[in-house]
Order: sequence, then structure tokens, then C-alpha cells
Amino acid sequence: MDTLTIILLALGLAMDCFAVSVVQGLNRHSWQPKAVLMAAVFGLFHFSMPIVGYYAGVLFSDFIHVYAPWIALILLATIGGKMIWESFHPDNNAPAKDWSIISILLLALATSIDVLATGIIFVPYPDRLYVAVTTIGLVAAAFSLFGYAIGVSIGKLKINAELIGGIVLVLLGIKIFVEGICS
Repeated sequence: MDTLTIILLALGLAMDCFAVSVVQGLNRHSWQPKAVLMAAVFGLFHFSMPIVGYYAGVLFSDFIHVYAPWIALILLATIGGKMIWESFHPDNNAPAKDWSIISILLLALATSIDVLATGIIFVPYPDRLYVAVTTIGLVAAAFSLFGYAIGVSIGKLKINAELIGGIVLVLLGIKIFVEGICS
């Protein structure tokens, strides 16, 4: 797995954090120190969840090595497809105003479930795992801060970040699949 693929994967996975952070910023109208805590927690979850997914995948490595391109395609297309669908069907009942540590942890968990699944795609690339998870965690934290700042300063974001993230993940799944089948 090359560096560009890791960066694109990190960008796609960070879109949920970005979208949630924009909503948090929209509801604040001013900078809050807890935005940094939220970004750190999101980054930590995005760093650690693929590691858990990777080690779960290692338990089934023989199977995964044979079917890795298919698994990557199915996982990334499913996660990306879900993000695309959700971008057109927003949950207006989401508790965006809650700013407790429990709420931040639940948001971090919710935005990183898909990241857990992507850990499996690194089973054939164990030498790239820690570069990838560090990149994924840092990008998630940065996009969280950026999203929060946009939400606070602009008030409304005209970009559908979840749709873009979903499209990126689907395209990455196709890229990994084609590379795996052709090699």
C-alpha cells in the first residue's frame, strides 16, 4: 500500500469527524477549549481502531491474504456507500449540543466504527500499519479542528463532506481491488 493510498484513506475516514465537528461548531458560535479535546479523542480513536481491526484480521490472515482485494472492496464500498446514503439522509435528531466527555467519547466511537473495519485491509501490509494509523489519527484530529472552526466561523457549510468522504472510500476500495487482482 503506497503513501498516496494511505493519505487518501485517512482523508476519506476523517470526513465523519469533520462533519460532526462542523455541527458542533455550528451550535457554539464561538471557539471552545473542548474542541481541542474532541479533536484529540477523535484522533486517538481513529489511531487505535484500525490496530484492533488489524489484529483481529491477523487471526484470520490466511483467509484475508487470499481475499484481501475483495474484502477491501466490500468494506470500503459498504462504508463509503453508507456515508453517501447518510449524506442525503441526515439524522436531525443527533445530539449536537451535548458537550460532555461522555458525548465526545460516544461521537468518537460512532465516527470510528468504520475505521475499525479498515484495519483488516492492512493485514497484507503489516509494515505500513503504524504509518497508516498515525496518518489516519492525525488527519482525523486535524479535520476535527478544521471542521469545528468552519462551523463556528461560517455558520453553515455548503460542502457535503460526508458525501465526498464516501466517494473517496468507494474509489479507494476499487483501487485496492484492481491492484490486488492485477498483481
